[in-house]
Amino acid sequence: MKMLDTSYASQRNVIHAKNGMVATSQPLAAQAGLDILKKGGNAVDAAIATAACLTVVEPTSNGIGGDAFALVWMKEKLYGLDSSGPAPKNISIQKLKNQGYDKVPKYGWLPVTVPGAPAAWVELSKRFGNLPLKEVLQPAIEYARNGYPVSPTVGRFWKRAFGIFKKELVGEEFNAWFETFAPKGRAPEIGEVWSSLDHAITLEKIADTNGEAFYTGELANKIVDSSTKYGGYLTKEDLASYRPRWVKPISVNYRGFDVWEIPPNGQGIVALMALNMLKNDNFTEKESVYTYHKQIEAMKLAFSCGKEYVTDSDYMKLTIEELLSSSYGKQRYAEITETACDPMPGKPHSGGTVYLATADGEGNMVSFIQSNYMGFGSGIVIPGTGIALQNRGHDFSLNEQHVNALAGGKKTYHTIIPGFLTKDDKAIGPFGVMGGYMQPQGHLQVIMSSIDFHLNPQAALDVPRWQWIEGKTVEVEPNFPEHIVTELKAKGHDIQVAKNSGGFGRGQIIWKDEETGVLIGGTESRADGTIASW
Repeated sequence: MKMLDTSYASQRNVIHAKNGMVATSQPLAAQAGLDILKKGGNAVDAAIATAACLTVVEPTSNGIGGDAFALVWMKEKLYGLDSSGPAPKNISIQKLKNQGYDKVPKYGWLPVTVPGAPAAWVELSKRFGNLPLKEVLQPAIEYARNGYPVSPTVGRFWKRAFGIFKKELVGEEFNAWFETFAPKGRAPEIGEVWSSLDHAITLEKIADTNGEAFYTGELANKIVDSSTKYGGYLTKEDLASYRPRWVKPISVNYRGFDVWEIPPNGQGIVALMALNMLKNDNFTEKESVYTYHKQIEAMKLAFSCGKEYVTDSDYMKLTIEELLSSSYGKQRYAEITETACDPMPGKPHSGGTVYLATADGEGNMVSFIQSNYMGFGSGIVIPGTGIALQNRGHDFSLNEQHVNALAGGKKTYHTIIPGFLTKDDKAIGPFGVMGGYMQPQGHLQVIMSSIDFHLNPQAALDVPRWQWIEGKTVEVEPNFPEHIVTELKAKGHDIQVAKNSGGFGRGQIIWKDEETGVLIGGTESRADGTIASW
């Protein structure tokens, strides 16, 4: 993919390599993936190694008890893996209402859904990996056992989470979180060495049993024992019956490129709906109020559709084909006026996610995303295991009429989305921007910066971002152009300039040059992002 950085000087030089590349938000995890490549692993092995390592070196955003999605380009074909877990089979809206809840809480056992991340590692390794899972997980095991110095961004979010949890997590069921992640009665400082022997042993058991210990064996028993003790709904049957799903990726064609996402229950379709609207226009200038206004309005309309129709695919009222049809895209684009609209789909939540991209010298590539949601997730850690459980169930509605209404065995609307780009059935590469409901907004901005405005991967990630919040409210980063802020306000947008860039997502990109096959990488300047390559 030929791109020129014509508008912005990149904060860091774009990285080029030939034999392999790993891009993610934490340097040690990126290096772990590269080490696996050098040992004969492929892009899938590197992705698994990096993902497992991130549960250790960036526990503020993901854990063993989270979910995962992957887009895998292997031998000139794209595959999709949905490894998100459903709600426990015996939970229900009425049961929660009988307990006095009018919405699913953020913390504790009630928002816990079946974890899918370990199953994703196993499934990817079994189908596409070159190396044994035990060898691929070894870097993560070693960091958990021997410790590592906490990196700056991770340290900042860890301290923030500790402050919140100290106030919010009241009850014996949360003791294991503090014992695991605040063993000195506080969050570890930046540069301080943190380790978790329990986490290491758990990873070893997953590796030795190809995940069986987690879903049917010793670890499963510990998870269910804790669930039973503290009023959770997760059972042995929920864990034992869980299987990841291979899915057909969905796409729209945008200016000759095919932009790919995982189908619902993920929200990747929101990014595709917005691009499907915007392809009905031509954008020649990035720093133009016309461009920003149309982007924001298209995203608002796409989110209003997403929140109305997206949930577990078995429960959706409209088909993916209907939502991504060219006629629907034209119809929605025609609704955009010269002033800000107010679609009112509800206020997005913050997120806690890691994203990584890998590529090997054989042309294989992986776009992988993994999350516990909202930082550390539910606040539940299974005693003696280091397993921090996600709180994905918080996004379910307790309104029986809502498309995303809670039901036993149902998957919720899911925020984490890996992206992939192709052209003429050839891989351009993986991309992603993690961060709750910022993710489809980040995908839109990165793709348009790359395709419409020809920015290289690093420049596409470095440019100032905007984020629609709710109604007419849009947040922009502190370095967002002031003249654009003024002009957007004149169009009726309520523009809020954020104090920092912490809520605008963290992305990674690896493109492959169409002519030379050279890999071109960009990593997130808003995090401890690193590209490891050779």
